[in-house]
Parts: sequence; structure tokens; C-alpha cells
Amino acid sequence: MLMLIRRKMKEDGELTYRDARVRAAGRLREAGIENERPESEFLLEFACGLSLNDYLLHQGDEMPPEQERIFRELIEKRCRRIPLQHLTGEQEFMGLPFYVNEHVLIPRQDTELLVEEAICLIENGQNTASVYGKDLRLYAENSSETGIAPENCRQDCTGAENGAGTENSTGTEDSRETRGVRVLDLCTGSGCIAVSLKKFCPDVTVTGSDISAEALRVAVKNAARSGADVRFVQSDLFSDLTGQFHLILSNPPYIPTDVIPTLMPEVRDHEPCLALDGSPDGLFFYRKIIEDADRYLFPGGCLLFEIGYDQGEAVSELMRDAGYTEIEVVQDLQGLDRVVKGRRIEHV
Repeated sequence: MLMLIRRKMKEDGELTYRDARVRAAGRLREAGIENERPESEFLLEFACGLSLNDYLLHQGDEMPPEQERIFRELIEKRCRRIPLQHLTGEQEFMGLPFYVNEHVLIPRQDTELLVEEAICLIENGQNTASVYGKDLRLYAENSSETGIAPENCRQDCTGAENGAGTENSTGTEDSRETRGVRVLDLCTGSGCIAVSLKKFCPDVTVTGSDISAEALRVAVKNAARSGADVRFVQSDLFSDLTGQFHLILSNPPYIPTDVIPTLMPEVRDHEPCLALDGSPDGLFFYRKIIEDADRYLFPGGCLLFEIGYDQGEAVSELMRDAGYTEIEVVQDLQGLDRVVKGRRIEHV
């Protein structure tokens, strides 16, 4: 008798969580979204505040009208190819949650390799590959004799909370400037590289810079959320930076201009072109950074880039022509070139 009553209720218009998810998956599939089932499940859980276990236990229950409305709106937005991460406002990177919006690139797993290579250089310098056998901490201990700390960066971002933010406005050297390795993250975007590096290497002094004020507001929010003491500076590459660093990392715009129209709609239409377009050959920002980085790296310091899968040879050649040594291309788990790193010569 109970089964008959439930069947009659469904015939009269009851919508269960399962029904809602199945219908949503169909709509996503019609819109050309390939992972329709996991995405529909994820958005359902997000809209209704459910865990996966909650959904599995209650998938046959009636879905409240307000939850149905919220879920339906999210699915319609996703069908317009708005990225999933823009709908939820979050993306995980290096095991940490990061707030994202339309002003920053969504952090990718590929970029984690860049952070991992930097961590390896900082923490295990003696144990890395033979060409990188020198420990950067040795340079940090002697850096006061070889250069100046990045003290007077202009246009520092304000409004940080919980340990994320800017240097002392009086110009007095902050204690963090005298500790360990100094790292610069150029084109920081969401701040995922800078914040992750600070969380995994807390004694390192980290500065993140970006030309976009909107992106920096996101980065400051992410640093505060993670309790990461990172300073952010609005700067067109090195234009508003001073001082020297032991490591400079960058995931710059590197997609050739004529390739951008061919990208997935989620990227092409919803992520900032400013963070994608690397000029006709995709190498503009590599050239600029390599050309100027020598003045901002301590002798023996390292320059690390994320690159496109087909740019390893070209970026390596640019670094070689600029006098960098110990140049290495690192491949990702798919066997594709993903990171290029090199060392500034010690005696200039």
C-alpha cells in the first residue's frame, strides 16, 4: 500500500532528488557537456547542501521547491557553458580551497607541478637532480651581502585579513624579510601558486604580483582564507617591483592569439583573455620576463615557468640565450613538457 501511495504522489508531480539529477544530466548532455553525470551530482549536492552520502540515502525523497529552483538555475547556467567553478566559486589546488571568479584563471592541476618544483628547490636542494644540487638556503643565508630585500614594492594591495597582505607602510624591514628564501610569483592571478608555496614552506617570504587589481583582490581573499602571510603587489611584470629574489616563478599568458578562438567555451568566453593571450607566438611574456629577471634574481637564483606542451624547446632557448644555466624541462604525469627552470649564473 505504501508503494502505491508513493507512486501516486510521483504521478501527481512529486520530484525526487534522483529525478532532478537525471533530468539535469540530460540537459547537460544536450548542451554538449561530456561529464554530465558527475557534474549534475556535484551541482545537486552544492545546491541542496548535501554530501554524496546524503544524496545516496535520500535520492528517493521529494525535493523541496526552493532547492529545485536553485538547482535548476545552476544547471541552466552550466548549459550556457559557465564554468562549474564559477558557479560554486571554488576550486581546489594543492589540496587547498581557492575562491575563483571571472577575473582569474581557474587553477589547474597542471600548475601544481610548478609549485612542487619550487618546493623541491627550497626544501630539498641537496637532494634534487644533480644539476640542481645547490641548496637555495645557502644563498638565503648570504643574501644580505649580495643584494637588497624586496622592501619598497609600490601599489601594495590592501584590505588583507588574518595574516595576508602588505608590508609595513613605514618602510621598516618586516621580520619576514630576513628569513629564508625570497620568492616572487609573477602573474599571480588567484594567488594559488603564492599561497600554496607559503603554506608548504612557511619560512619562505613570498610576494605575488599581477597587473590586474581585480585579480589581486581575489588573491588577497585566498591568502586570508588560508592564513598565508603573502604580500601582493599590483605591477606590470617587474615595473613596480624592487629588490631581489632567490626564486621567480610564473605561469604567464602563453596561448597563441589565434588559438584562443578554438578553446573550449568555458575558457574562451569566461576566463580573462588578459591571462590567456601570449601574443601571436605565445612567447611574449617569456621573452619579457627572461629579459628583465636577471636584475631581480640573486646570483645563483632560479627562474621557473609553466609552459604549454609544445613550448619547452623555445623557452629553453630563450633562457639559454639570456645566459641561464642548468636549464631543465620537466614533464607532467602525461609525459608532456610542463615546466622549464634555469639558474642565473653566480658571477656576473
